[in-house]
Amino acid sequence: MKNTVAFQTTLGPVVISEQDGAITELIFAKDTPDRENKQISPLLKEAEKQLLEYLSGDRRNFDLKLAAQGTEFQKTVWNTLQEIPYGETRSYKQVAKMIGRPEASRAVGMANSKNPILILTPCHRIIGSDGKLTGYAGGLEIKKTLLELEKNHVSC
Repeated sequence: MKNTVAFQTTLGPVVISEQDGAITELIFAKDTPDRENKQISPLLKEAEKQLLEYLSGDRRNFDLKLAAQGTEFQKTVWNTLQEIPYGETRSYKQVAKMIGRPEASRAVGMANSKNPILILTPCHRIIGSDGKLTGYAGGLEIKKTLLELEKNHVSC
């Protein structure tokens, strides 16, 4: 059974879903979420707690089981994103090299854009080779905010 919680954060409303004991989705909601109609499992309570700790600068790593649905290539990219340290960024080209596919920068970008578990799978840490911010499902302002949050807390 799939359970979902929706709540307000400093970045706006988010929705987190879990199924079979693993987080399957973290997305930004378009409207203010309605908590009262959702099943809130212990895992979702913990995910909410950890996300809010991260957003307040009190957490750098998440301790949650993730189960993103996607192709094997996408899962490889998403797993590789987990290796990028808090407060650091990598380019699409660097991630392509990390997965042993140095010519697959565009494919890495496409996989990154399909990441269903935002923030927990840190696709916001991927930038263009020129150092510029590139697309993010939550919008470039949120991406910029997440990168600044990590930069400001990396030496704490």
